[in-house]
Amino acid sequence: MTTMKLTRRQFGFLAAGAAAAGLLPIPARAANGSMVAATFPGNWEDAYRRVLTPLVSQAGFDLTIAPALAQDQLAKVMASPGSPAYDTLLMSPGQMAIALENDLIQKIDTSRLANWSKLDPAFQGEYGPTVTVEVNGIAYNPNLVPAPKGYADLFENPAFAGKVSWTGFGSNTAVMAYTQLASIYGSGPDDMEAVFKLFADHPENLAGVVDSTNSQMSLYQQGEIAVFMCSTGNVAKLKSLGLNAEFVHPETGSPAAPVNIHLTKGSANLDAAYAYMDAAISMAAQEQLTLPPTEMFPTNMDVALTPGIEAFVTRDTIPSLVYPDWAMINKNRADWIRAFDALVAG
Repeated sequence: MTTMKLTRRQFGFLAAGAAAAGLLPIPARAANGSMVAATFPGNWEDAYRRVLTPLVSQAGFDLTIAPALAQDQLAKVMASPGSPAYDTLLMSPGQMAIALENDLIQKIDTSRLANWSKLDPAFQGEYGPTVTVEVNGIAYNPNLVPAPKGYADLFENPAFAGKVSWTGFGSNTAVMAYTQLASIYGSGPDDMEAVFKLFADHPENLAGVVDSTNSQMSLYQQGEIAVFMCSTGNVAKLKSLGLNAEFVHPETGSPAAPVNIHLTKGSANLDAAYAYMDAAISMAAQEQLTLPPTEMFPTNMDVALTPGIEAFVTRDTIPSLVYPDWAMINKNRADWIRAFDALVAG
């Protein structure tokens, strides 16, 4: 039996995720030649199903795409570590640290990935490849509001009052923005009391708190909000739908999160899992994923950046992005979630 090393704080963070995950349909565990890949819901789910399913099929395997947020992926695998619900996980460094701490993922055999050498060394992780880097900042509707300078502007400039939406600390995009606000208004990125006070002093921003970025995307399309924290990919999706949306790099720097595929410990479908992983970093897949509506930054060095991606980030600017301290975030996240949820509830 796998020894669980989940801390009390991390358990608090994941408890809600476990409850939510329990409501999700468990993917059918197909027999030989098939696998289940956890993928973020929304744009990621649509893109990976469209692009990777045929590539994995060409390699001789069946692929089931199972949409789940990273915390829900963790909760599901922790609930049954001996028989994991997914063969591969998709997550950023914050959740990867928890997965490692709880012995949920395993080192990969890079000799089984034909496209491994095509990755920039920075994206060759021993626990799985980086498939893209999500660059985060602020989306806004130029028809309704001016371009914000950064996160502080959303609280201090009356032009944004009542037009900004936020999500809770379960969102990586949100928590990266909050650590920057904590540095602006407090003593450093872990000073969330300063952020909670900021929201309490600006209740119009509390009124705009919703459960997820997907909800914000819907509200933006309906014209109910004009600003939200997001990745460049979210803006690309809005533009592909014909909406007027622009992206701002915050003046304090754009938070970034590498997104990695990890091999779940206990996976019974290793051949299929490696075929899926290799397809995700292939030129064939990443060239498609650089196009609208996804416009994902390619980690395969043979894939050229499109003008749409270069408008946001280039290969030269990747090292200069702001990479948060996920160990610090994980240590405090459960407490932050509880405090913020209580603040929102009034």
